[in-house]
Amino acid sequence: MIAAALSVAFLIALSVTWRIVDTDFWQHLAVGRAIWETRSIPQVNVWTWPTYGEPQVLPSWGFRALLWPFYALGGVPGLFVWRWITTLAAFGLAWATARRLGATGFTPFIVLTLCALGYRLRAQVRPETLAAVLLAFQIWVLEARRHRAGPSGRDPTPWLVAIAWAWANIHISYYFGLVITGIHAIAERLGRRGPAPEAGREWPLGWALLASVAISFLNPFGWHALAQPFEYFFVWRHELLFFTIGELHPMGPPSNIYDAIPFLPFGWPLLALWRSRRLGTDWVEIATSALFVGLALSSQRFVGPLAIAAAPYLGRHADEWVRSRRWPAWSGPPWNRAALAVGACAALIPLGWGHRSLRPGMGVAPEFAPVAACDFIAAHGVRGRAFNQFDTGGYLLWRFWPDRGRLPFMDIHQTGTPRDRLDYVGVMTQAGGWRTLDQRHDFEWALLKRVNAPWDRTLDQVEADDRWVLVFADDAGVLFVRRGGARPAFADSFGYALAPAGVQRRAQVAAACLDDSMLRARTEAELVHMAGSSAYNSQALSLLASMLMLDRRWADARGTLERALRVDPYLPLYDERMRTIEESERRLQQP
Repeated sequence: MIAAALSVAFLIALSVTWRIVDTDFWQHLAVGRAIWETRSIPQVNVWTWPTYGEPQVLPSWGFRALLWPFYALGGVPGLFVWRWITTLAAFGLAWATARRLGATGFTPFIVLTLCALGYRLRAQVRPETLAAVLLAFQIWVLEARRHRAGPSGRDPTPWLVAIAWAWANIHISYYFGLVITGIHAIAERLGRRGPAPEAGREWPLGWALLASVAISFLNPFGWHALAQPFEYFFVWRHELLFFTIGELHPMGPPSNIYDAIPFLPFGWPLLALWRSRRLGTDWVEIATSALFVGLALSSQRFVGPLAIAAAPYLGRHADEWVRSRRWPAWSGPPWNRAALAVGACAALIPLGWGHRSLRPGMGVAPEFAPVAACDFIAAHGVRGRAFNQFDTGGYLLWRFWPDRGRLPFMDIHQTGTPRDRLDYVGVMTQAGGWRTLDQRHDFEWALLKRVNAPWDRTLDQVEADDRWVLVFADDAGVLFVRRGGARPAFADSFGYALAPAGVQRRAQVAAACLDDSMLRARTEAELVHMAGSSAYNSQALSLLASMLMLDRRWADARGTLERALRVDPYLPLYDERMRTIEESERRLQQP
């Protein structure tokens, strides 16, 4: 059992060992660093400039304070240590709970691995990873109480109060624990405790729930922190900006089998009902599954908690199903059963590796952090009132906080006024939306993403505004400054007249260059300069290769295209253009 557990732990850790593609962790690190350096927890907004100094709840401050030492001591590998520790702790507690429920065989390892497939897309360096540990611990405490063997067993109920206090200081999902405790308290009150222990001294769950609620108020922000999930549900989620965030959308039809969908949201309730017909209804499990399945179906963000909550109960179902079947004699010895379970787990893990983001590896994906753009900002003294997409706000804080001249307009929490958030959506979706927001705030520079959703017109709108000029672009970040601002010579010296950044501008430049060799030569020169400004600039190289193909410079086009492919292995239209180059070179070689 120990050998199998260690093997499966390695496989589950491997399943969450993929490059960090999330951008939120930069702000988590910046805030954690600020807490440690200032030895204080900011009570006002010091992270964005439009509402600077206004009272603000600092979300997940406890998680950020705990995360920072991992990075300070270990850098990016330290973040992977965090990911491994929290994932293994959560699933280790889920395994312990499954064993407490009676699943003492090897089969639960397969279930844990399958649930890990559903969890791993949520295993970013976010506060949810620590909340997952607390969720698994909460369920273990409650099930250990339900299945305590006699009065001699120690009552674990006091741990619920400690979990509640920690959770309220770590993540807004603190209410999960309170609701689960309430489910168990109601089940006890109704006399549906399952295999109840002999009469002994234990905390009444009702009192434990009241103590948990009371201690949750012991956080730096009091009731304001506890109100956040309710503010989101009743107010924030109805704002248009939150409709643009994909992970807040309801769970859609399964796109692949790597997310354990529909196994988790539909398989768990069905298996619970199957068990009810054979062994009687476990109302605690039924209510818990209804809670987490309902949450996951309402928002993709809750798939991770669903995987953690389902794991112990699904492990019990799987173990009971295996024990109810007759198996060949050769499967009887423990080592054979362990090998079968570990082999099945090992077969499951690689399923997600066809997904670009889930392939094993360490490090931070460069296409999601505007590193070179911020290097340019620092090197050339760009500062003032910034506009940025909220995805880039975390990295801006990481690089420049507490410099007030380089604070973001909006951070990863969409901090700002309702009017700002509404106008922000207008920039993405409405013609003239950018000018409306710019006229209100009089921005001096703008840092944008190079790759956006097809419906997001932010980059195209800013680039089409002749009051603004592009001064830097690579695959991760695009920087514009206002013409005629505080430093007009800077815009003239570094501005690109032809080289495009957005999709709309790129199409216009390409069409204009088709029959104008002089314009094409000037564009090529700017693209060479743009490509040389950053090591991660496949888009500039790709467009330059297309220009060289128009000039019939096949050898140069091939070399440029191959350079672009080394930067981005998924370069669009690479094969088609390479075939065109090869066919043209063959025709030139024919006598």
